[in-house]
Amino acid sequence: MKVLVVGSGGREHCLAWKLSQSELVSEIYCAPGNGGTGQNFHNVNISADDINGLLNFALKEKIGLTAVGPEVSLAAGIVDEFKSKGLAIFGPTKDLALLEASKVFSKQAMRKFGLPTADFEIFTDSQKAKDYTVKHEYPLVIKADGLAAGKGVIVCQTELQAQEAIDVMMVEKKFGPAADKIIIEKFVDGCEVSILVFTDGETIIPLVASQDHKRAHENDQGPNTGGMGAYAPSALFDEVLLEKTMDRIFKPLIYGLKAEGKAYKGILYAGLMIKDAQPYVLEFNVRFGDPETQVILPKLKSDLADIMLKTIGSRLSEVKLIWDDRYCLCVVLASGGYPGEYEKNKVVKGLNELKNIEDILVFHAGTEIIQDPVSNSQRFLTKGGRVLNVVALDPLFRQAQAKAYAAIDHIKFEGMYYRRDIGNKAI
Repeated sequence: MKVLVVGSGGREHCLAWKLSQSELVSEIYCAPGNGGTGQNFHNVNISADDINGLLNFALKEKIGLTAVGPEVSLAAGIVDEFKSKGLAIFGPTKDLALLEASKVFSKQAMRKFGLPTADFEIFTDSQKAKDYTVKHEYPLVIKADGLAAGKGVIVCQTELQAQEAIDVMMVEKKFGPAADKIIIEKFVDGCEVSILVFTDGETIIPLVASQDHKRAHENDQGPNTGGMGAYAPSALFDEVLLEKTMDRIFKPLIYGLKAEGKAYKGILYAGLMIKDAQPYVLEFNVRFGDPETQVILPKLKSDLADIMLKTIGSRLSEVKLIWDDRYCLCVVLASGGYPGEYEKNKVVKGLNELKNIEDILVFHAGTEIIQDPVSNSQRFLTKGGRVLNVVALDPLFRQAQAKAYAAIDHIKFEGMYYRRDIGNKAI
């Protein structure tokens, strides 16, 4: 069977790597892919938001399974289009992708189905939103409704900050139509954790919990990023918390949607805040997380292609996940300046030194592979803010952490930076 992986980041490289281990899979195409996927699989020059281009390619190549990485493709209705042509594709339909694409839809669903989440109000008028901020305690969280490249959430400590955030979103239109509606909600403090589940709309199977590191710098300082590292399993998430999360969050949502005639199929990601041993929903994502995927899938021993096909075919009840019991830790190597402006086309050195090191994996995110005309060998250039994901496994957590950082010592590119405290919270 031929498989198409849609996307170009570290998550997609990890998905392609894991799917390639399946006996069901003969060839893997990545659209558009990156330098790492280009080395081992077939890159196709079609962007993740070019739904017609992807559909035509899948029909032409007789793709047997499509795995979608980024939310932009799902929000654009790629699943609906592929299904209409009889193609097997893993992910939710456009109407249910709104759980991520629209924070208003998501919070309304949480309220409708009784999920534990912060109190909130929805606004379409900037002045009414500002009036609301005068009456409430701080901090407050202000969120743009639509997709805003991870920048549409602002935590405000004062009334002045809240009014400035409203102006940025609704008056200055910095996020365009994504902020035509905004949400203002109470701030919930505690410890963040990510939990993903496979579901076919009936059966719900949790994956191991993971811990992301969103801030750019050590000790959770600096601006938010797409994620600077992660580890699994999360030290914060035990069986009691898992049971509460399933009973109070995933089951009410999935079964509530089912009662409305909507079968959610794919992966569902809940960003949780744990406060006083209780889980609260911060957000839902309708796809694999990044970099959470890079620490979850290396621990998964089960056949991912088989799981995806059974999910699509409403046969997830036949699946039992088997896990590697080792710890897995990922450190993201980023371009200098990320998540702001950064330079590209820097030569990446040292990757060959890591090829045969046991329990070390490198997933590419923002790279391009080129043929060096002088040496006639392949070279990697930086093309994104997050460039590489260095992943290590070990039965001991401290050893997994030490292995990852020892591996990083081999890698160099101009401007490279990374957090040196990934996993310290667990220790």
